[in-house]
Amino acid sequence: MSADGVGQSGANPKDPFALVRARGYPVLLVVAAVLGVPVSAAAFGYLALVSELQSLTYTDLPTALGFHGTPSWWPVPLLALAGLLVGLTIRYLPGGGGHKPAEGLVAKGPTPAVDLPGIVLASIASLVLGVVLGPEAPLIALGSGLAVGAVRLVKKDFPPDATAVVGVAGSFAAISALLGSPLIGAFLLMEASGLGGAMLGMVLVPGLLAAGVGSLIFTGLGSWTGLGTYSLALQQVPHTDRPDIAAFGWAIVVGVAAALVGTGIRRLALFLQARVERRRVVATVLAGTVVGVIALVYAEGTGNEASGVLYSGQSALNPLLKGYAGYSMGTLLVLVLCKALAYSVSLSSFRGGPIFPAMFVGAAGGLALAHLPGLDVTSGFAMGIGAMCVAMLKLPMTSVLLATLLLGTEGLTVMPLVIVAVVVSYVISLRLTPVPADVPADVSTGHP
Repeated sequence: MSADGVGQSGANPKDPFALVRARGYPVLLVVAAVLGVPVSAAAFGYLALVSELQSLTYTDLPTALGFHGTPSWWPVPLLALAGLLVGLTIRYLPGGGGHKPAEGLVAKGPTPAVDLPGIVLASIASLVLGVVLGPEAPLIALGSGLAVGAVRLVKKDFPPDATAVVGVAGSFAAISALLGSPLIGAFLLMEASGLGGAMLGMVLVPGLLAAGVGSLIFTGLGSWTGLGTYSLALQQVPHTDRPDIAAFGWAIVVGVAAALVGTGIRRLALFLQARVERRRVVATVLAGTVVGVIALVYAEGTGNEASGVLYSGQSALNPLLKGYAGYSMGTLLVLVLCKALAYSVSLSSFRGGPIFPAMFVGAAGGLALAHLPGLDVTSGFAMGIGAMCVAMLKLPMTSVLLATLLLGTEGLTVMPLVIVAVVVSYVISLRLTPVPADVPADVSTGHP
């Protein structure tokens, strides 16, 4: 790319499409499409490795040791081990193991290549051994770092603007199929990074192109290997009627409840994070043990598997909705409490993404409320997901899409309810979020 290509803002800074019209932009599109192949393949391999190791540690290993099934106490030592591995990785490897999930999902530019080993090790140790976090944040960092590293190997003086675009395109490709649709991943990254104006126009097309290529690679590798695509999906969604007045009343209730629960989860996570960072290794081991004990208490108290509390909850959403009739309201409320506590502790100490546990907590809470008159299963499930996601992520558009596109045709029916629940939860959770010390009150609240 020449000096008047993508690396330069153009002669007319008032033209919002100057960057797209630059001579180097078509080359950038080709680069994004080509990089979508290896980046998405690496993301698929990462997810496949995590899935296989989860089965090995929680299913195959207990059987090999002579147990009939997985003992309910099994998560306690494994999660203590996860704390040791993650604590050592964060303390001694560059990059601190990647983004801190308790601080939300925030895109901070291309990931330095030197940070990638620590990010991968910390996230794999967390996800494989049962920590209540998801793979999306490590994948975003992995995709960004691999894409930028690849172009710098080929051309060391790659323009800074183009490098930033390539990094975002790599992240698009890495999570292209994870959330069920490339469009959801695109909205997630755009909202999380705050892209707008000319930069949005410049990044969006290469990102979508990389995401489309990545989704095809995910599908092809899933079919070729027989491992599946690791994409968020529901097989059977109960039919729901058009919303009525009672349903809109429930949307307000769900929004308020999700804002309160989500704020509690995040405040506890940030409170614990400050204390974990003082004694990183010892405190992370203790945090892992606490998560294991919470899972043990749930298993012994309800008679269900401890795995209901562990992991991100991504693969558990479909069984939860399908087996709704087998859960009493009390059991679902206990599940919400235990999952939320384990989620909060995991956010404070480990490495991973915050999206899928938020979806699961919201879904279980919505299903619990569906035992009450005036709220059907599908509406409660969808509103719970959307309202809890926005309470944790502060990304309203992504939260609506996650809750509705997941449900297929039924998602269109419940979308008005989801929007109301998301807006209510978003406004209340923002009001409940403490204002940073360096931000004036009138700027944050809009009031003089």
